[in-house]
Formats: sequence, C-alpha cells, structure tokens
Amino acid sequence: TQILSELHMDPEALAAGLLHDVAEDTEFGVEYIRNQFGVTIARLVDGVTKLKKIQEKKSRTDGAISDQKAESLRKMMLASIEDLRVLIIKLADRLHNMRTLGGQKEHKRRRIARETLDYYAPLANRLGIWKIKSELEDLSFRYLNPGSYREIKNAIQQKESDRQKLVIKIRVELERALADAGIPAEIYGRSKHIYSIYRKMERKGVGFDQIYDVHGFRIVVDSVAQCYAALGVVHTMWHPIPGEFDDYIANPKDNMYRSLHTAVRIKKDGRPVEIQIRTHEMHETAELGIAAHWQYKEQARHSKDVQEKIAYLRKLMQEPLATMDSSEFVDGMKTDVFSDRVLVFTPNADIIDLPAGSTPIDFAYAIHTELGHRCRGANVNGKLVPLDYKLQNGDQVSIISAKRGGPSRDWLNPDLEFVATQRARSKIRTWLRKQNRDENILRGRQALEKELQRLSADMSFETVSKLFKHENLEDFLAAIGYGDINSQHIAAKVLEYERREQERLAPYDYFAFHTGLDATEPDYSSSDGLRVQGVEGLLTNLGKCCNPVPGDPILGYVTRGRGVTIHRHDCPNIRRLVTQGSGRIIEVSWTTKQERTYPVKIQIGAYDRSGLVRDVAALVADEHVNMRNIEAVTGQKDNLAVITATLEIQDVSQLTRIMTKIDRLPNIKEVRRKIG
Repeated sequence: TQILSELHMDPEALAAGLLHDVAEDTEFGVEYIRNQFGVTIARLVDGVTKLKKIQEKKSRTDGAISDQKAESLRKMMLASIEDLRVLIIKLADRLHNMRTLGGQKEHKRRRIARETLDYYAPLANRLGIWKIKSELEDLSFRYLNPGSYREIKNAIQQKESDRQKLVIKIRVELERALADAGIPAEIYGRSKHIYSIYRKMERKGVGFDQIYDVHGFRIVVDSVAQCYAALGVVHTMWHPIPGEFDDYIANPKDNMYRSLHTAVRIKKDGRPVEIQIRTHEMHETAELGIAAHWQYKEQARHSKDVQEKIAYLRKLMQEPLATMDSSEFVDGMKTDVFSDRVLVFTPNADIIDLPAGSTPIDFAYAIHTELGHRCRGANVNGKLVPLDYKLQNGDQVSIISAKRGGPSRDWLNPDLEFVATQRARSKIRTWLRKQNRDENILRGRQALEKELQRLSADMSFETVSKLFKHENLEDFLAAIGYGDINSQHIAAKVLEYERREQERLAPYDYFAFHTGLDATEPDYSSSDGLRVQGVEGLLTNLGKCCNPVPGDPILGYVTRGRGVTIHRHDCPNIRRLVTQGSGRIIEVSWTTKQERTYPVKIQIGAYDRSGLVRDVAALVADEHVNMRNIEAVTGQKDNLAVITATLEIQDVSQLTRIMTKIDRLPNIKEVRRKIG
C-alpha cells in the first residue's frame, strides 16, 4: 500500500491492495470481501486475481520470448479488466515483489525478472507510470544481467562527483537566465536509469564513456506558455542539437505524456545535455501516469475536467499496447482494438488470437484442420462447455476430439452460431464437399423439406432450385447438403419470391373473402409498421387466424367499420373462398418505420421427456423473445408430445432462427409454424 499511496491512489484501491492476497491465499474469497467491504473493492480484488491467473498461464521460460507473444499477453491483460486501477494495483504488487526478490533462489529470480521485463514494465510504460516502469526495468536488469548492471552502476558512481558539479553549475545558469526572463521555475538534475543506459550502449555499440547524455535536466513551470518561453531561453544560452527537439505538448504520446524535449551542447566542452520542459500537472502525469487521474477525482476538481479524464481512460482501454524497444516512451502499435478480438490459451499456454464471438470449434480449426473436423466437445477453464460457447479473453481451452469422423452440417447454420471465423467455415465446406454425393443430396433434400415446412411455403423443390439459378435439382440439393446454401439463404429467396408473386397477381382476381371474416376479432388496432397502398389513414388490424409478421406475403381486406384486416396470402380462410370479385381486397406491404412485435404460433412435435417444456421456454427467453402462452399435449401414441406456443416475433428471420434452435433440442421431431 505504500507504493499505491505514493501514486496518490484512492481509498478503494488502497483497500484492494491490502486485500487481494487474502482472496488468493486464504479461505476468505471474493464473495466474503464483497459482503464485508462492498462491490467496488471486491471487483478490484477479483480483477487482480484474474490477472494473476492470466500471467500464470503464459509459457514458463527463462529465455526471452518473442515480441509478438509478449505483446499478445500484455494486450490480453489490458483487455481482461474493467477498471484500470486493477492494473495499477498489480503493478504496485509486482514492484514490491521485485524489491524483495533477493531472498529467492536464482532460477526463480531470473524467471520473475524475465516476466517483469517482458510484461509488467511495458504495461507501466503504456499507462505512463514512469516511476514504476523505470524501477521495474532496473530491478529486472539487475537479476538478468548482474555483471553489466554492476559495471554501469559503478561507472555512474565513479563520476558522481563530476556529475554533481556539472548539475550545480548548469542549474545556477538556468535559474539566473529564467529569472531574468521573468519565468518562475523549478529545476531538477536527473540521470538516465541503468537499464536505459544499457539499451543505448547496445543500440549504438559503444561503451559507457561514449554515452554523453547520461545526465539531463528538467524544468517545471506554471503554464504551457511558460514552457515555450523557457525553451527560447535554453536555446539562447546553448546551441540546440539538430533533430533532437520534440514537442510532446502539441503532440502528446499515447500514454498521456506531455513535455518539450531538447538537447543542447554546453559551450565550454561541447558536452550534450538533455533538457525536458513541462508544467507541474504534466510532471505529475509523467511520473504517475494514469494513477494521477484518481488523485484528480479524489480531490473533486471541476466535474467537467474529471469527466474528460475518465473518458480518456475509457478510450485508452480500447487502444493497443506499445512494444518496448528503447528506454523512452514509444507510440502504441497499430493493432486491432480489444473489443473485436479475444485471446485464449491452449493447454500448453500458447496464445491463440480469434475474432470476438469465436467458439471452441473456431479454436480447434485455428490449431489444426483435423482437430476441427474431429471436435466433439470442449473444456474451458476446467469446465465442460457447449460447442457454441463464446470464448472470453484469458480462457484456457482444451478440445475433446473423436478418433474419426467429420464436422456437422449444423456448424454452418448461421442461426446456430457454431462458428465465427472464415477459416472454420471454409474447412467445414471443403470436408463436406468431399463426402459421398448421394449422401449430400439426401441430406440436402431433408434440409430443404424441413425449411419449407417451417416457412409454410407451398413450393416445389424445382421452383426453389431455379431461384438459386440451379437448373439441375440434384446439384442444388447437394449444395445444401455440403453447406454452400443454408436455411437463411433458402428463407430469404422463398419469401422474396412469394412477395413478387403477390405483387404480380391482380389482387381482385387472387382471392375473395367470405363475409364471415368481418367477424374476426383483430389482435391489434394500430397501423404502425404497415403501409396501405392507395389508401391513406385507414385503421389496420392483424387477423389472428393467420398472424402475419413482417416478411410474410400479405393482402388486406377492407372490413365493415374496422378498417383493413391483414392476412397472409396463404391463410386457410382465404384458400377456402372462391373468386367472387368483391372488390374489397387491396395490396399492402410491410414497412420498418417502427419496431414492434407480432403474435406467431408455432407447433413442436417431440418425444416426451422430463423438462421438455422448460427447455423450450428457456431457449425462447435466451433469444429475448416474449412467450405469450405455451400448451403441451402429452400421452399420445409412441410417447409423442405436441407443444403449441405463441411468440411475439419481430420478423420472419427471427422466427426462423428460433425454430432452428428449438429443432436442435433433445427429442425434438419437428418444428413448424402454425397457420390457422
């Protein structure tokens, strides 16, 4: 907590810093902390614990790992938290561990130092916390390369006397010049930290004596205007070195760092000196990074200022990390933002990068094509999950595979959401194409028949085939069988065809209505969501005999005194009528002006079992669809049960998706829409 206190963190972060070891090392878990200390502190503790689990899953090696792998894990660590205070607590905890590392065995010191240099120091840099970043680097370097560490440290100490004299001399000159210019300022002498010097020696291929900018100065003033005024004073006193000026006030770094950087040569010996110029607030942000913003919040400064800073933090949460390749701050890498990627672990702790929404099947195909083909289940974080489980950042995934076999055609059904990656879809289609043609034709025929039943569409297979420009019916059925054409494609083509046919046929010659339809009680008395062709301002109602929904081909019937009643064009009541030329049929079409729902009846045939109705109701609820009622008739021949449910549906595509998912439940024989 001393480190967190030095970073001016708020009381909640300080409490979480004290309690996270309790959750990790005792029987008092996060739930106990939530009950005793509140939701926020418990969430912070849980976040720190989660980071520990992520870090423990990485490859355990004493050697340096690849930049790509280090970047992936740092990205995962940032993506896996909701509150950046979690990272600050974790960084403070790691710094405390590094300060007390001396008592550990050498192999453990090296392992901890390596992961600190690979993961935690770059995270501190990304968050702009210079104080932690520089100390973590030096402590890691001390245990990874003790010989070079001692050499550089001794060299700095040997020249300490000369450094102090130079610092005093330059500080006096700067104070005098700035005072003469009317600029109040604080001036600090500073030296590069040891790891930074080592990196520069390695990069330039020179020894310590040839690193001339080991020392530098920092000028802290009251305002941005004074920063530029002080820069003018410095450049008047000494010669600026060409190419060594950077304006990070006008162009801040990704980690919020702002300052003016310049390098000049002292007139007497030509020695180069680095000078940074910044305001007091910039200095605090440079030292504390994101941690400074909780100090602002705690002090309750202007609410607008606080909101802007917190908004910046949220933006930063969605930005990529920077890869450390020097001792100084570097810009963030241009990679995908966290919101549309997930990074998960194999059992060997290798990192797999997948699109958001990916499933264990996508993971299996990302590992190897054959593993994808034989995938039958998955364990995620030690628990068995369904194949349509959506993977989360930090998940450890183990695939359960069969010795032989191939993928299911259902995996390609977009309504079932089994796969999210193009790689998986392509591999599945390729496998299915190679299977026996007769088998694909049979499966395609079964799938097409089932889809036409669901849509209540009275169409021949040949007609549907021609909608897809397939002259050969068997080729068309085979394409369905191996997954090139799925249920969504079929539904879209069939419904569009029915709509065009409705428009083509003259409405007065299409169907006539029996006068008994006037007595049909409407379910709705609103014209929202309907456009009546050629008639303005009429009341519109949906006939409950067929319950049309957007996407269905429809006709309107002008009633006596109750406006226009809307029916599906294949409504059984209409089909029973003979053409009488009543002149009361009008064309209507759907519009999408407002979202609304429509009652639709579905009928489910199934072999009876315990929990059948419960499973259907739960699936509908998971799809965020309201169920008006549900009835079940059991005890029929062959242990069959018939379930009838009325759902509030937005459109045909939603209905198709729900029916497809119900059809996958155990013991389901068929699912169809009930008309009339």
